[in-house]
Amino acid sequence: MTITFVKKVLANGSPCPKCLDVEGRLDRDGVRDRIDRVLVADERDPQSPGMVLAAELGVDRAPFFVVQTASRRTVYSVYLKFLREEIQRQTDTLAESRELLAAHPDLDHI
Repeated sequence: MTITFVKKVLANGSPCPKCLDVEGRLDRDGVRDRIDRVLVADERDPQSPGMVLAAELGVDRAPFFVVQTASRRTVYSVYLKFLREEIQRQTDTLAESRELLAAHPDLDHI
């Protein structure tokens, strides 16, 4: 799985306030290390990587997240939904796997 975070730079050159807020939440929630790449959608440059990706995906607001797996590509423009559906789900799956291995030590030899 690859997670891309797209943040915006406004036409006046300043960072998007909502993007700054979400970046702070990534840090506070301890999930920044789960982000594989960060792209900037610079309103002054329609060819900036974030603007190109936003146009390709039909996204018209920032920040947003793109979660890419072998079988799906999901776009989230709401941080809490991204957190709940992707990050917490991964954490729950990992915890379940650890519990399963603890209950059945013979499985770690597969």
